[in-house]
Amino acid sequence: MTEPNPVTIVIAGGGTAGWMTAAALGHFLPDDGYRIRLVESEEIGTVGVGEATIPQLVLFNRALGLDEDAFLRATGGTFKLGIEFVDWLRPGHRYMHAFGAVGRDVGLVAFQHYWARARHLGLGAPLDAYALNAVAAQAGRMHRGGPITGPDLPALAHAFHFDAGLYAAYLRRFAERRGVERIEGRIADVAQHGETGDVAALTLADGQRIAGDLFIDCTGFRGLLIEQTLQSGYEDWSHWLPCDRALAVASAAQADPLPYTRATAKAAGWQWRIPLQHRTGNGHVYCSAFTSDDDAADSLLAGLEGPALGDPRALRFTTGRRRAAWTRNVVAIGLASGFLEPLESTSIHMIQSAIARLLKFLPGRQVRDADRRAYNRQTEAEMTGIRDFLILHYHANARGEPFWQACRDRALPDALAERIALFREGGHIVREQEELFTEVGWLQVMAGQGVTPTGWHPLADQIEPADLGEYLDTLHALYRREVGQMPSHADYVAQHGAQHVAGRAA
Repeated sequence: MTEPNPVTIVIAGGGTAGWMTAAALGHFLPDDGYRIRLVESEEIGTVGVGEATIPQLVLFNRALGLDEDAFLRATGGTFKLGIEFVDWLRPGHRYMHAFGAVGRDVGLVAFQHYWARARHLGLGAPLDAYALNAVAAQAGRMHRGGPITGPDLPALAHAFHFDAGLYAAYLRRFAERRGVERIEGRIADVAQHGETGDVAALTLADGQRIAGDLFIDCTGFRGLLIEQTLQSGYEDWSHWLPCDRALAVASAAQADPLPYTRATAKAAGWQWRIPLQHRTGNGHVYCSAFTSDDDAADSLLAGLEGPALGDPRALRFTTGRRRAAWTRNVVAIGLASGFLEPLESTSIHMIQSAIARLLKFLPGRQVRDADRRAYNRQTEAEMTGIRDFLILHYHANARGEPFWQACRDRALPDALAERIALFREGGHIVREQEELFTEVGWLQVMAGQGVTPTGWHPLADQIEPADLGEYLDTLHALYRREVGQMPSHADYVAQHGAQHVAGRAA
């Protein structure tokens, strides 16, 4: 029986954040208890540069029941096995932060202790050699499913590169088929309850009034509801992550798109390269205190691998977070909740994790204070953990430019300083609570950025050097053999997800 007065959830803003939220709510919430309405205006554009993801998005798509090949066709998508960091430690140096496992633990002792001892003895290879994802990425290969050459080998962990605008359109069709109502219009006013201060309704430019019980703010950097109306407050993290501008431009697609994102360090920031089927996404994130907009644009365009398909689009931002992502009856999701630069492709994941938290603490007509506090604590912990992971990339460098010297000299958050000391002094990595990045994620970036352990677990000394070297060589050989049986990434995309008509529905 249909509820005569369902809880109304109003999503302010579309784009990736709005339509991911709408799709999830439309899919998981019962029709007879909730009414989902999304307000967006075609007059207002979206940032739309978030085109690289991490493996958690595979879980989101599967939870919605999306067919992965159809999703790739609809979004011009390709596969992603990790991120290659070029010139971050110093010019000419590169390493891979690959998804999935790295090496194999032996008994109770984590792999990095054996690897650290081996490198101290002059044995073995760089860490990339012991990550199946890294070996496959560097060879331009791709495979889904179980291992090919041996049942005890890991499977590749994958994510995607895709056109964020096409993904939003794909999810819009999905959500509307599940009862989500889209309302076209520009929000002209936000009305609040006189007694509680909660948001009561949105008034559109044409006078239409959209009332609701719970409001989701997906209005981007401006935070129309969470900040302009409720004044949640913003915690500025630019003293740790000083880049404050970005330029984005598409270039012509490459014939053989590689299955990884590339992040290349520049004099005052870094440049991304994200290969899609129909184009390549590029951008330059930089600090305006150390370079001019014109020089940043020149650097971006000089680093393209194909002709630019337009002029660079400028973005300005302040790294940080809303002090309370859930304030009164408004939950901010996406850029409205804060901004962490896309160095580790976490932007879309933070939308996904916010949606998961919202569903966990989903209110009825009334919002409980304890639920709101728990939501905000978890949001803060997640964003702080990602922040510290990004700071590590900037801090641990041996470059000579003033920007990089300033990053190296800047004081660290206490938790990050302790984490670096733990690894440098004894090879230990501890994952705190439910933070996003795994132990092997921290391992790859610390090792790649030149943080070298001076010690390791004493049990790692129990293996004879010759046996240790043979163990590492065998592991690398097994991974090379496995990758040798995989098709090329370009052939795999052509077989499983080639885009025939951009944005076609599944």
